[in-house]
Amino acid sequence: MTTAMIRVPATTANLGAGFDCIGAALSMYNQFTLTPIETENLVIGVQGLEAARVNTDASNLAYQAFLKLYSKIDRTPPVIQLEIKLGVPLARGLGSSATAIVGGLLGANALAGNPLSPAEVMDLAIEMEGHPDNVVPALIGGCRLAATAASGWAIADIPWHSSIVPVVAIPNFELSTEAARSVLPTEYSRADAIFNTAHLGLMIRGLATGNVEWLTAALVDRIHQPYRQQLIPGYPDVEQAVIAAGGYGMVISGAGPTLLALTTAERAVSVATAITAAWGTHDIQVQARSLEIDLQGATVNQS
Repeated sequence: MTTAMIRVPATTANLGAGFDCIGAALSMYNQFTLTPIETENLVIGVQGLEAARVNTDASNLAYQAFLKLYSKIDRTPPVIQLEIKLGVPLARGLGSSATAIVGGLLGANALAGNPLSPAEVMDLAIEMEGHPDNVVPALIGGCRLAATAASGWAIADIPWHSSIVPVVAIPNFELSTEAARSVLPTEYSRADAIFNTAHLGLMIRGLATGNVEWLTAALVDRIHQPYRQQLIPGYPDVEQAVIAAGGYGMVISGAGPTLLALTTAERAVSVATAITAAWGTHDIQVQARSLEIDLQGATVNQS
């Protein structure tokens, strides 16, 4: 009997001026193990700190992705046992839903004998998620820019200089994507559009070269962060602490409330400590640590 084990990295999306188009895979993981079983009913088990919050019935997002792929190939899905090991916090802006979508799709594709190409799986993942910035790096790793094209999606690799270390700060409160999107305006000025276009280009060059001046200037935008900051208590104090500790700057990871600082390996511990202290003055507990950019993306193992 074939078992498919899928490991999917967390992601950080938006990256300042890269709103809804840029994401990077991080070295935190969720694992999904799918095994066909000789019973009539679906079995889902979940392990991890927030396991009790994950649905264990047919509404489970990874299982919904599993069903979607079988519907796409017009085949009857087998009854499965789905085991989930959580390493990515839920509802924190680190792509937990993207890991479930990718895990379910890749697991289904593996059990079905890989009838869909990687590009076809990616299209399904983007369709389910609604935008590409989390699911694309979760699937293929690295830092990626996604843009619409006549044939569907154009996916570009963004080189990430080895001197740049991402530090994530995960607070002990949640922020839903719906709430984060509700505060965004429906229209923007020409000046804001030009500002973000320039800063997006600067960020891409800064990430590729590690240029400190470019990175420090680039991690600012006018499309989402000015509006979402109000939903994150203590944001200005945390940002000041990051700069004072030697960070290049700070952005909201995904829809938040996790914050992402970029710095050097030598200053990563100081930046994480500074974030923890700054948020502590607002009675907010935080898990701050440096990570690596995952260059591999989701992995599939069958036995």
